Amino acid sequence: MTDMFASLGNWNWLIFGFILMALETIAPGVFLFWLGLAALLVGLVSFVVTMSWQIQLVMFAIFAAAAVPVWRRLARPKLDASASPFLNKRTEALLGREFTLEKPIIDGSGTVRIGDTVWRVAGPDTPAGTRVKVVQVDGANLTVAVT
Repeated sequence: MTDMFASLGNWNWLIFGFILMALETIAPGVFLFWLGLAALLVGLVSFVVTMSWQIQLVMFAIFAAAAVPVWRRLARPKLDASASPFLNKRTEALLGREFTLEKPIIDGSGTVRIGDTVWRVAGPDTPAGTRVKVVQVDGANLTVAVT
């Protein structure tokens, strides 16, 4: 076993790195990629500096362990509030928009269809088919005014 480790050279590390990266394409999980990258780094460093197999294994372990925080930093989704300002605030996106009443507002309550959803609206008594504008939102309740 130690003979195998003693024979580790820079080409072995490079081949091992490429094999790990190829396995990543077969079974994606973004885990083998970083191990392959660590092996490639050890192989590249071995071209420049002659090292014993023990130091090469320690370097591989260090590079592989260092890849974890790098991976977590790169994999973290970057949420841009300006890209989707109404994320989790669906009703606020309706403020100021105009819709046609589906059912009349009787005794202060009616409905409008927005996309594939029927919303309950509150406002002054108004017949069905009238254009109304959303003037206030409170949770899932919309308050409308006739336009």
